[in-house]
Amino acid sequence: MSVVIDCQSHIFPRGYAELLLKNRGSVQTTGGDGVYLIDYGVQRFRLSLDDYSPARKLADMDRCGVDMSLLSVNIPSPDLLDAELAVAGARICNEAVAGLCARHPQRFAGIASLPLDNVPAAIDELRRATHELGLRGVFTPSHINGAPLDDPRFEPLYAECAALGVPLVLHPNVPTWGQAIQAHSMIPMFGFMVDTSIAMLRLILGGVMERHPQLTVVHPHAGGVLPYVMGRVIEQTEVKRRGREHITQSPRETYRRVYLDTVAPDALALQFAFAFAGADRLLFGSDHPWVSIDVMLEHARSIECSATDKRKILAENAQKLFGIA
Repeated sequence: MSVVIDCQSHIFPRGYAELLLKNRGSVQTTGGDGVYLIDYGVQRFRLSLDDYSPARKLADMDRCGVDMSLLSVNIPSPDLLDAELAVAGARICNEAVAGLCARHPQRFAGIASLPLDNVPAAIDELRRATHELGLRGVFTPSHINGAPLDDPRFEPLYAECAALGVPLVLHPNVPTWGQAIQAHSMIPMFGFMVDTSIAMLRLILGGVMERHPQLTVVHPHAGGVLPYVMGRVIEQTEVKRRGREHITQSPRETYRRVYLDTVAPDALALQFAFAFAGADRLLFGSDHPWVSIDVMLEHARSIECSATDKRKILAENAQKLFGIA
């Protein structure tokens, strides 16, 4: 059986959950004793630390045949915390992830959380997380406390990530426009996919990807909706010459640098992602514990491709991108 590396797997440290209770900003958290309600105003999430148990994760990995998982702490990210809490929150997340990686070096590798709304502090924590803690990527929400990812103030961070060879790993955030799709649970159902696509497109059209040619990005959930509408993006930028103020290259060519993951519970969608991105730019991911690993692995294995390509998708691309031996 092929080696399997899960590139989207989440933990939630108790210390971070307790810190969220102190936040007085836009995201409010209540609860305790391992069960919390995180309220964004337009969307609430119930969070049980039992679901994020490392022991449970290892058991699920063993049951499903996953050799290694890349761990990150998912939303709310530290940039959504009050300024005086954000740096502490990032450090708690990173030390928890690094601790698990140290205890299980053959099973876990880690993605760093940063106080992204404070760029100098984010760069400091990036250096600590990579140099001292050995983390291998940057968890990057689809907006940073409301600011788009192509905001010029984030340029020094992107330059540092490019210089260090540390990938940006995009992840959905509750959209700033979430009120428009608040009904019918459409925010996690659909809004997340659109928001990461907007974020990725802004990185391209805002010129971030061209200004930092060594910057690597992972666009989760099979690229959200962006691969499906890329033809329209090309028609607008290449034929009508719109949206080209900050770019010289075709958005399609720039997007070829981007990795997609397979967190899409649909065999047809994954077959399209494979055709669109190619075997060298597709990473297996599960979104555990939000989604069952076995379901996502079954869909990934259903992609019609050669055995060589399947090995790339399931592990080899991740090994190369994240420097996993």
